[in-house]
Amino acid sequence: MTALARIYLLLILVFLYLPIVVMMAMGFNESSLYELPFHFSTKWYSELAGNDQLITSGINSVVIAVITAVVATVLGTMASVALARRTFKGKTLLQLLLLPPIAIPWLITGTAMLVFFFWTGIGRGMHALIIGHVALAIPYVVLVVGTGFQTIRADLEEAAISLGSTPLHAFFSVTLPLLAPSIVGAALFAFAVSLDQFVISYFLATPGYTTLPVQIYSAIRKGFTPEINAISTILLLGSMASILVFVLFARPGGISDKR
Repeated sequence: MTALARIYLLLILVFLYLPIVVMMAMGFNESSLYELPFHFSTKWYSELAGNDQLITSGINSVVIAVITAVVATVLGTMASVALARRTFKGKTLLQLLLLPPIAIPWLITGTAMLVFFFWTGIGRGMHALIIGHVALAIPYVVLVVGTGFQTIRADLEEAAISLGSTPLHAFFSVTLPLLAPSIVGAALFAFAVSLDQFVISYFLATPGYTTLPVQIYSAIRKGFTPEINAISTILLLGSMASILVFVLFARPGGISDKR
């Protein structure tokens, strides 16, 4: 790699991570107005401990993200199995219909969900948030797990069946272990999509039950405080730790890389 290419790569990394580093650092700055010079303090983490609204909304976001990851991963993996291992009429159309939900602006999706949920009587609240987040996450899961299927040899499962295994046992004993890294990656992707989701949450949340992105938006309108930096840093470090653990033990795409 040439020196110019290294400088270019370094600039890209600085551009991506510098705002995050500044955000995290200002959570440890004593000033409430982000004034310099920097004075280290854990004041805002102490203040966060007494901010019930931010803590509750943060817990709500994590709970919804975990439920979304589990449900979307199960449904998306089942869909991927059907698309990868079965041939049926309309299969190509179904594969094409998975792409528009990713490309459609979330503002339009949120408006459509709000109207549909009121029309069907589902309403708003935690149940509506979970349904909305799962609907958004499933296409990502199908794409990630489907990519993992492309790295797995179908004849391994056929060989197990020819040796006396049932199709169901062959799938769980042969295919599923090979597909596990992709499934975990898809679950983390679904978790991240849900945790970061603002538009759908804004439309479907109720005043008594809201998520962290919506709460942060409401707090900014009233006055931004470094407590938001503190809780954002905690969630960011937690998410990054989960992803790093996954990357250390497995490579996405269904190939194990344990050391």
